[in-house]
Amino acid sequence: MLKDIFQLARPGQWIKNGVVLAGLIFSGSAAESDNIILALAATGLFCLLSSAVYMVNDLMDAEADRQHPTKALRPIASGRVTPQTAAIVAVILGGVSLAGAWFLNYGFFLTAAGYLVISLLYSFYLKHIVIIDVMTIATGFVLRAVAGAIVIDVNFSGWLLISSFLLALFIGFGKRRHELVLLEGNSDRHRRILKKYSSYFLDQLIGVVTPAVLVCYLIYVISPEVQQKLNTPYLYLTTPFVIYGIFRYLYLIHLEEGGGSPTRLLLTDRPILLTVVLWLATTILLLYVL
Repeated sequence: MLKDIFQLARPGQWIKNGVVLAGLIFSGSAAESDNIILALAATGLFCLLSSAVYMVNDLMDAEADRQHPTKALRPIASGRVTPQTAAIVAVILGGVSLAGAWFLNYGFFLTAAGYLVISLLYSFYLKHIVIIDVMTIATGFVLRAVAGAIVIDVNFSGWLLISSFLLALFIGFGKRRHELVLLEGNSDRHRRILKKYSSYFLDQLIGVVTPAVLVCYLIYVISPEVQQKLNTPYLYLTTPFVIYGIFRYLYLIHLEEGGGSPTRLLLTDRPILLTVVLWLATTILLLYVL
């Protein structure tokens, strides 16, 4: 039972909460031990909070998940964990994470609470509204980044927040496209919103978001204000990694039928994993070494 509950918490998805650390890294304060501790604690609390949200979402989607070739194996959909048990664990995790957030920082608590509210709205209602469904998910990533900045009391670049939002949209639309293609004529039985999408429409959305991500990131890395704040004019050297990572993801969703689970893709596709590692290593090198 404990193994199934742990699986229900989706620990593999916790990597998404690494976005909370963006404020620490891009503020130039990752060398301060107090900030490191606060940022890591905030990341851990978001892991608990996101797990509570995943449990609620699985409760709502149990019947639809049974129509999916892989999601049918999830603990609730397969019957290994009862809905009552999942609900109790979700309440406990949500309560503990919010209590911890209150202890850390009031602003961080408000942001975490906002993330929880938006996520629950998504689970109960917003996931059934075309385009808004993916925008809600993207907003969750932005709130993670904002929370990470608030908890260590630093300013976060608006361009970086916009880039994060657009990148999350890019990945979200790619995931929708993968689901649509994978499930073919039965897509709406798994996720009702998929009947309002088409591969062509999603390709158009991806085509709009892709250059927007790149332009916003370029503006961020060449901004004089950012260069002065971070004390480096060379952050633009990370751009090739961003470009390749986006192009690689496009290749996978269009030609390899990947993209169903971006986190799994990150951990299993070596080119993307290597690109992320090199991007992060280059960023840290430019900000803290050179």
